[in-house]
Amino acid sequence: MIRGTAFKFGDNIDTDAIISAKYLVTTDPKELAEHCMETADPDFPKKAKPGDFLVAGRNFGCGSSREHAPLALRGMGLGLIIAESFARIFFRNCINIGMPILECPPAAKETEAGDALEVDLDKGLIKNLTKGKTYQAQTFPPFMQQIIQAGGLMPFVKKRLAN
Repeated sequence: MIRGTAFKFGDNIDTDAIISAKYLVTTDPKELAEHCMETADPDFPKKAKPGDFLVAGRNFGCGSSREHAPLALRGMGLGLIIAESFARIFFRNCINIGMPILECPPAAKETEAGDALEVDLDKGLIKNLTKGKTYQAQTFPPFMQQIIQAGGLMPFVKKRLAN
């Protein structure tokens, strides 16, 4: 179970808005996190706390295929990204680095900035504690849940090879 506060963003947030190209000189998630979402909300890196949620509209993560964008979000320690929909390559990059995400249009549309959320990733349940509403997102297949729980594709593969 993950609990946190929602930070709300709109539709078509591209990877350059998530992390500007001028910061692509590093792949360190903590360094990237210092500039995460700063074009959309300059104070976001200071306001969001580990475990908080980024909630967005349609097509979140569109644009380039850079892995820096999900790395910046993971570097912030966000508990989860909830969106109406994700750009496909961003979606897969999140899985590959172990960044939890859920697509749930009703939850994304109805959640407001500052709402308290509680999420059960295994069941895909999103509870908006502020509004007293529960939403059902589609869960990932077990193998994808294992990748996320392992912290990404590489740690998952290393663990499998070690066994």
